[in-house]
Amino acid sequence: MPIMRAAFASRFDDADPLAALTVGEQPDPPHWSDDWVTVRVLASSLNHHDLWSLRGVGLGEDRLPMTLGCDAVGVDPDGNEVVVYPVIADPGDPRGISLLSEHAQGTLAERVAAPRSNLLPLPAGLSATDAACLPTAWLTAWRMLRTVGRVDEGDAVLVQGAGGGVATAAVALALAMGKRVYATSRDAAKRERIAALGATAVQPGARLPERVDVVIETVGAATFDHSLKSAAPMARIVVSGATAGHEPKVNLRRIFAMQLQILGTSMGSSDELAQLLAFCAEHGVRPVVDSVHPFSQVTDAFARLHSGDVFGKVVVDHTR
Repeated sequence: MPIMRAAFASRFDDADPLAALTVGEQPDPPHWSDDWVTVRVLASSLNHHDLWSLRGVGLGEDRLPMTLGCDAVGVDPDGNEVVVYPVIADPGDPRGISLLSEHAQGTLAERVAAPRSNLLPLPAGLSATDAACLPTAWLTAWRMLRTVGRVDEGDAVLVQGAGGGVATAAVALALAMGKRVYATSRDAAKRERIAALGATAVQPGARLPERVDVVIETVGAATFDHSLKSAAPMARIVVSGATAGHEPKVNLRRIFAMQLQILGTSMGSSDELAQLLAFCAEHGVRPVVDSVHPFSQVTDAFARLHSGDVFGKVVVDHTR
């Protein structure tokens, strides 16, 4: 059986997830069916999903060792550069779907296996390291704005907790769509970087100069009251995460009096990823990249993400 180098969860450690990360040799990923192919990985990016996996959240011991990583750009068996859509049909999962690295082996390796229909052409003008940022965090932000948040119907957007992958993607995309964007961060340095992107950066809880049509909410309890107070009548508050508490207090009077919509979502479809790729290529939008690490130093990439000091995506270059 062919052997490849991979970064994988060998055990779980909730207190110190980096201690559960192993970099070493693994068998080539198996094909679940005849329509699966093997892709040689050129670049990948990390998500907090990878750290949660190392903690044992959403991943059982019966699936160890599990190669981590959801996002990848690579070369298919025909020599085409492709972006890997990470959501696969999975009858063994209660959702009917799963992400690469949940049941099927992930992308942080020399090679990844996926259905051929999950491979999208890499658009001209997008580098492999840039496109590797898009399939999870940026796709989630795209769906939050365009599909669920119906941002085309509004003019102003609030993004809570900018700095993380999804939130920073939402800032960049909303600006590229011509919206007025307000973004919060507790970190003064991150607020400066948000402002440099073209958004109005404010401290968490600060009163905005206007009510917004769409709120991008990935923080949760720490910011949710501010999200409600900042929403214009009939605004959409779109939730895809709860990094700072999943049980906020909610003022129901404000919701019905202002006719607010609270909408949950995660990830997006293959068609939406194709739309995102085309939008980035056409409008010259490039992901906000915190750092790029050679695959030979993938443990440093995990340490960077785990530090909590990132602004944008942490990328792994598999050609180095």
